[in-house]
Amino acid sequence: MAAPYTVHTSTLFDPKKKAFVSNISITVDPKTGLIVDVTERKPDSLGSTVPDGDIDLRGKVVMPGLVDAHTHIFLHSYDERPSLTQKRDESVPERVIRAVHHCRTALLSGYTTYRDLSSESMQEMDAQIRDCINRGLIPGPRLFVATRALASTGSYELRTENHANGVCYPRGGEAIDGVDEARTAVRRRIAAGADIIKFFADYRRRIMRYPPTQQHPYIASPTHPPKDPNPDILVFAQEEMDMIVKEAAMAKAPVACHAGTIEGATMAVKAGVATIEHAYFANEELFQLMIEKKCVFVPTLAVCERVHAKRFHEILDQTRLAYKMGVRFACGGDTGTYPHGQGVREMELLMDAGMSLEDTLESCTVGGWEACGKDLCGMRFGWFEKGLRADLIALRADPREDKRALRRVDFVMKDATIYKRDGKAVGMIRDDHEWDR
Repeated sequence: MAAPYTVHTSTLFDPKKKAFVSNISITVDPKTGLIVDVTERKPDSLGSTVPDGDIDLRGKVVMPGLVDAHTHIFLHSYDERPSLTQKRDESVPERVIRAVHHCRTALLSGYTTYRDLSSESMQEMDAQIRDCINRGLIPGPRLFVATRALASTGSYELRTENHANGVCYPRGGEAIDGVDEARTAVRRRIAAGADIIKFFADYRRRIMRYPPTQQHPYIASPTHPPKDPNPDILVFAQEEMDMIVKEAAMAKAPVACHAGTIEGATMAVKAGVATIEHAYFANEELFQLMIEKKCVFVPTLAVCERVHAKRFHEILDQTRLAYKMGVRFACGGDTGTYPHGQGVREMELLMDAGMSLEDTLESCTVGGWEACGKDLCGMRFGWFEKGLRADLIALRADPREDKRALRRVDFVMKDATIYKRDGKAVGMIRDDHEWDR
């Protein structure tokens, strides 16, 4: 492996200071993947060139590698094919191959860490993709995975009108009922390779009463559906949520909770979850409880602007309220429901909701590390300090002047290895098949 080398910057975002700083050099070691040193140079101390072997990122805006706190590597955009159809019609090899491409695309777009919150009917394969990345077999972000999400019987399970006859979709999560099963399920997820436990506090449980379409007879939909034919309703009791969190804590794993309702989110926060995902109908009381419990908010605005377009302004308003109140944020848009490689859309929407650029970038770096479990991760990343993972990216434009600058990633380093330079992928194709050179 290469010897340690230094990256020289002229403008760098320091998420701990929440400020742009000048003339910082960062020495990294490819053998360990860690930052060796961070130093501040005197102005113009380098001259026009840098020492051989070093990297010159002066003239660009440098920041830590980005952390997407809510992703699904096995999903591709709903604009291309609905989630249920992906799970039903796409073969396992196709979904794995797509996931490999998604990981590569995410890394090249500046995301050096993905928190992947359920394998979407692919069993434990997210953990196996994670391990392939860690072994250097494929390029991709550092993955922290949930494997199968937990929910109760008849809730998150995908099913059809012929479900009773055994006709159903691939199982999406793990159905559990009662405190004892909750304990066992968490233990099973940890044994299967989960870094994070994810559960659903609520979901659409009445899917069979007013199906959105039918083929026979030739009627497009039910004739007189109610205003909300399939609302989110609770799927767990408080004692079940409490056990999920308690058992996960014993395994030193953080817990993420999908919550669409106030009731579900409140119960989950009281149980002690690390993060609340979505919270489509959040209010001041919920946010105050999250502050008291130090629960991180991942509002997933990027998917909301697509699937909740009619009330998206309300979701932006509640996000603005959470920010003003001082709720802790991590940045994740439910990436996969919209294209991988476009994760920065979440940051743009957070700024639309009133969050400052500096706080937005911090939520997508340090905040992302906190959402992944802080020191439960077994490593530190998301800021620049000796001993942290050597993850950094560089932008061609300055985000203080150009809101779309975050889309223009020119350089990507993860674990002191360069994957993108001058806007082009590096080392993505290995030529190691020739045995006689």
